[in-house]
Amino acid sequence: MALHIRPVATGDMPAITAIYAREVTDLVNTYEYEVPDVAEMTRRMQDITQRGFPYIVAELDGQLAGYAYANTYRTRIAYQWTVENSVYVDAGMQGHGIGSALLGALIDACTQRGYRQMVAVIGEPSNTASIALHERFGFTHVGTFQGLGRKHGRWLDTVQMQRALGDGASSAPDNEG
Repeated sequence: MALHIRPVATGDMPAITAIYAREVTDLVNTYEYEVPDVAEMTRRMQDITQRGFPYIVAELDGQLAGYAYANTYRTRIAYQWTVENSVYVDAGMQGHGIGSALLGALIDACTQRGYRQMVAVIGEPSNTASIALHERFGFTHVGTFQGLGRKHGRWLDTVQMQRALGDGASSAPDNEG
């Protein structure tokens, strides 16, 4: 199997929308209730990439198998060196190293851009695959918010994990001002 990681393209958005739709309707890895359409997913992607954040896709044997991106963690200026990651893999293609390839490439892209911390906000503690993936890449559990969201008729706990990028907090960033 040939796995290829590359920057997102507008033509990827129907496949990305389909992957995300399952997350919205069947799972609790996102707290959205309504599936965004291709136009909305394209608008979101363009917003992320126009602000300089990485947004990448994985192709397995020529088929889009997953995607990942980094985005603002919080909007206050002091958080500008911290990003939140999102990684989604097509349900039929899980278990082939796609999530690992995407997260590794995303970490590298964010480190190259000078970000110092990456935060993972994981839908709930039962998402052991996502927690294990992040642990393999050096993320540590920093907390679990109890009952932070409600979806599918139940309250959801939210796991927070964090990983330093580059020098992390051991030195000032180059672009501090």
